[in-house]
Amino acid sequence: MLLIDCPFCGPRNESEFSFGGPALTPRPSDPAAVSDADWVDWLTVPPNPMGLVEERWWHARGCGSWLTICRHTVTHEITEVRLGR
Repeated sequence: MLLIDCPFCGPRNESEFSFGGPALTPRPSDPAAVSDADWVDWLTVPPNPMGLVEERWWHARGCGSWLTICRHTVTHEITEVRLGR
């Protein structure tokens, strides 16, 4: 279970949040040049690297803020929490 330190509400259990996906995933520069299969993969298969990732979380059962967190995918350690993007 993650403990996310909301800037407004303080440390909260991840059950108060909804996962919003990876942050700042680059969109293909020319979507028309991307094959249908690659486009579907980009839309539906999130990256899952080992190491630090930036993710978006919505404090749905709290203050309603969108947060960007930096989380290590192996240890689940959260190294940074900031508002918005």
